[in-house]
Amino acid sequence: MNRQLCAAPRTAQSWQDIDFKAAERSVKKLQMRIAKAVKEKKWGKVKALQWTLTHSFYAKALAVKQVTENQGKRTSGVDHELWDTPNGKFKAIGKLKRRGYKAQPLRRVYIPKKNGKLRPLSIPTMTDRAMQTLYRLALEPIAETTADPHSYGFRPQRCVQDAIEHCFKKRPYIQFDIILQISYIQLSHTSLPNRYYISSCWP
Repeated sequence: MNRQLCAAPRTAQSWQDIDFKAAERSVKKLQMRIAKAVKEKKWGKVKALQWTLTHSFYAKALAVKQVTENQGKRTSGVDHELWDTPNGKFKAIGKLKRRGYKAQPLRRVYIPKKNGKLRPLSIPTMTDRAMQTLYRLALEPIAETTADPHSYGFRPQRCVQDAIEHCFKKRPYIQFDIILQISYIQLSHTSLPNRYYISSCWP
């Protein structure tokens, strides 16, 4: 397969010149082709299309856009680098290369909780976040194609309301909610399935 024909041409010379609608269409098209190849079990084609996506200028631009527009955009990692200017964002696209890439250590911070305790939080660098986002774009079509159609946790375009709706449609009888007040460490996971029968709403 000719990878050059599938990759989006790089015509933008600055961050403002990037056509993000065209970028979304290009990436979406590649993701649909990956999903189709997965269904057909053409794993060589899947790998080739993933290579094309992760080396695409448009996909890299979308990855940088996502990490610079979310809630953590003003929080830096161990390198104290932020992509808060159009020029910085455009230069960041060129940093997303597989060859020579090595993830940086996480920056450890502690966030105060309401009960007075501290919650540890590990923060990756902007480059690591963008690389994770870039490869998520390539892995997501496989995960969504092979995942259980009735799973709703951490899935794109799905929410709790969808899970509740499915429960009522497929199992119109009493649903039991078990609230475990026990600490996760203290709970015996090996004995739980033998002592309690937890009804599932999935078919």
